[in-house]
Amino acid sequence: MARIARELGLHSANVASVAALLDGGATVPFIARYRKENTGSMDEVGILNVKERLAQLRQLDERRDTMLASLQKRGLLTDELGRTLRAARTLTELEDLYLPHRPKRRTRATQAIDKGLEPLAQMVWAQTDIDPEREALAYVD
Repeated sequence: MARIARELGLHSANVASVAALLDGGATVPFIARYRKENTGSMDEVGILNVKERLAQLRQLDERRDTMLASLQKRGLLTDELGRTLRAARTLTELEDLYLPHRPKRRTRATQAIDKGLEPLAQMVWAQTDIDPEREALAYVD
């Protein structure tokens, strides 16, 4: 809440109040009209700014937690990487930091290559006078 207050130039207590009211299901117009004492007489624009920034920061935290859990699960999380991901201020920065560690997509082609079928595929693509079915027998258990 202090970060949002600092960014928007508001009091921390007012931002916390707005967040609590929004989390409680109150709408922006309701807060602006009937809860002025809690918000420091913030108008609808100010409340909307708090709401949007709060949503951005929550999304950032959620994505960061997902990334850290994924890296931990795959055994790639180092202290340095964890610190860098926790220090990211924007979603774009966070995604850029995670990109080199992102799991590679497992396509049918990569699965076939992993199983050692690439030489057979090269023979078929070359379209030589071979019988693909007979050549494939060497790759079948």
